[in-house]
Amino acid sequence: MNNLTEVAEFLLMGFSDAPELQILQAGLFLLVYLAALVGNLLIITVITLDHYLHTPMYFFLKNLSFLDLCYISVTLPQSIHSSLRHSTSISYLGCVAQVYFFFAFASAELVFLTVMSYDRYIAICHPLQYGAMITLRKCHQMAVIAWLSCFSYAAVHTGNMFWEHISRSNRIHQFFCDIPHVLALVSCEVFFVEFVTLALSSGLLLGCFVFMSISYFQIFSTVFRIPSVESRAKAFSTCTPQLAIIVLFLTTGFFAALGPTAKGPSIQDLVIALAYTVLPPFLNPIIYSLRNKEIKAAIWRLYGKVYFLPKSMSHSLLRRSVTRHQMSMITL
Repeated sequence: MNNLTEVAEFLLMGFSDAPELQILQAGLFLLVYLAALVGNLLIITVITLDHYLHTPMYFFLKNLSFLDLCYISVTLPQSIHSSLRHSTSISYLGCVAQVYFFFAFASAELVFLTVMSYDRYIAICHPLQYGAMITLRKCHQMAVIAWLSCFSYAAVHTGNMFWEHISRSNRIHQFFCDIPHVLALVSCEVFFVEFVTLALSSGLLLGCFVFMSISYFQIFSTVFRIPSVESRAKAFSTCTPQLAIIVLFLTTGFFAALGPTAKGPSIQDLVIALAYTVLPPFLNPIIYSLRNKEIKAAIWRLYGKVYFLPKSMSHSLLRRSVTRHQMSMITL
């Protein structure tokens, strides 16, 4: 170990070294990133401008969309930039920042999905108490606590991983500084400290998983007892999108965290990493905009305001000019 030098940069060896394949990968990532960017910004804009959507459910959905924007921006822009430059290097501080923000946004994604499951549980299982239990003030408080706690949580783990400079290797067989692959490069002492911290924090992860499982079990038990088919379908439409994202995010995240880390290039690792880093931010806007009638109605209302308001203003100005012309002719 004394003969090893400290690492100043890392080499991300996720995809092929062939320039043609790197350009293809950059193009595909760019399309996915732009689609996620437009979709999540659309949801944020619609919820912000439409006062009919100023409810706790859509407040959390707006936070989730903003979180997805940040989450996907941690990994894809760097990978696109590196592929276009035909370079696989990322600076040491860049890797530290990527690990920190990935920890923060991934944990925040889990927390907000848990809070949204609790919101749906109260709305469906205890509808008469919903207005008193879930207020906008409480939603703001929960959001602030979630953001602050997740960034503090990320600081603890990132500090544990990088408190000792890495000197074993600088090759990461992934398209970003993935946490299991970075842990494979740290010293045994650092690995032990971070492993103990992850083991302790896994209790929180397990608690969120159990809480969401109980919430959705209660939700579906209540929904199946609803006599009205229309009400049952409406309840399902508000729950199934969240449940689909939760299943995708948790299953791939668990598999990446608990599965073996490949010491060389692995297609399986790349597919799993894409599943929990790219798919949730990309699919969230599609699921919520296509399955949610209120979001679609709000989009059409916003479109109507943007499209018809200039026309109405031009007609109004035209009528005013005609009236003024008629008045001038009468005066003459």
